[in-house]
Amino acid sequence: MTPEGPGPAALARAAVPAAIVGLASAALLRAIDEVAHALDHAWWHALPEALGLDPEARWWAVLILTLTGALVGLVLWKAPGHGGHDTATVELIAPPLPLRALPGVAAALILGLAGGVSLGPEGPVIMIAATFTVLAYRRWLPAVPTMAALTISAAGMLGAMLGTPVAAALALTGALGGDREGHLWDRLFAPLVAASTGAIGFHLLGGGTWTGDLPAYEPAWIDLLTASLVAVVGAAAGVAAAAAFTPAHRLFRRLRHPLAYVTLGGLLLGLLGALGGPITMFKGAAETIALLDGRDSYTVAALVGIVAIKLIAIVIAGASGFRGGRIFPALFTGVAVGLLGHALIPGMSVTLAVGVGVMGVVLAVSRDGWFAIFGGMLIAGEIAILPIVCVAVLPAWLVVTRAPHMLVRGPATVQTEP
Repeated sequence: MTPEGPGPAALARAAVPAAIVGLASAALLRAIDEVAHALDHAWWHALPEALGLDPEARWWAVLILTLTGALVGLVLWKAPGHGGHDTATVELIAPPLPLRALPGVAAALILGLAGGVSLGPEGPVIMIAATFTVLAYRRWLPAVPTMAALTISAAGMLGAMLGTPVAAALALTGALGGDREGHLWDRLFAPLVAASTGAIGFHLLGGGTWTGDLPAYEPAWIDLLTASLVAVVGAAAGVAAAAAFTPAHRLFRRLRHPLAYVTLGGLLLGLLGALGGPITMFKGAAETIALLDGRDSYTVAALVGIVAIKLIAIVIAGASGFRGGRIFPALFTGVAVGLLGHALIPGMSVTLAVGVGVMGVVLAVSRDGWFAIFGGMLIAGEIAILPIVCVAVLPAWLVVTRAPHMLVRGPATVQTEP
């Protein structure tokens, strides 16, 4: 006989602190976004205008990203905790950090977001939220295991970042499953409360959205084939980037000093930004909306260039020591893959193409089929494509199942207990 899980009263009591975690996650993410946005405006608009320079000049992108690399390298060198875990080497749910490491984590993240680095906020911001959450639970709810507190904090932040609790539910399903009926949902109860309040809180605080203005989808039998083709191309592109990730990480570390290898990464990202333009820079959220809104203005060659440059930028940014996540830029890259598929396959729905393109790239980067399907649905915003996406994920999974992961296997870079 399997043991009974927590009763309704216990689950209800767990909801209150989880809701607080979700709201705090939304406030933390919004604060970091605002600081990064202010610094972004200063570097990319106010400063060049004050100096009488063209802020869209290609050399300015090279200068700012190189400077960003040097500043992040300085943080990794001198800040207590050296910027926290190397986000190239840890999963989203990583061990909590010592409190003294958090200012360095926040500084490295904000500098990267403002400087145009092709990484999202997810890794570092979850580190910060997780450390505070674990400390709070230890202080006021010591009976709650550390792993449960980590899961609640990650769920709250995922809900805030992606605007829906569904992302957290899908991302955590594999980790929290149990061996009795209802076990999974018992374990998901508090994380989903945190994710829901995080999502609602972020929207109420003025956070943005990922969904573009795409037309309604009308199913056709041929879509089973075309969607699978686009998904496989997206997955293959993501696998190529993943295969280069660990070798690139090792090459950068040959320089030994963070000031050297992160500055070099910034220089290379600046050159890529000069080549691809602003659409290929930054974390990818606002750029995704811009790409979708201007989708009719991009040629096939331009879309191929955007995909290639963004994937190279993701590899360089993650491997050279910048702190950030790879899911946000993967979502953007998937949109470009989808638009490319729509341009190359006559009559293919742009909504479906974008959905499966995102699914394919995110599948290769995250190695989570449910999360990849969610990513495609999030961007496409059209429930009618779901059956086709669920079919297209199968051949895409065949591409990624034995391919390298976009994660460097190695020890954490700092002490792991706060």
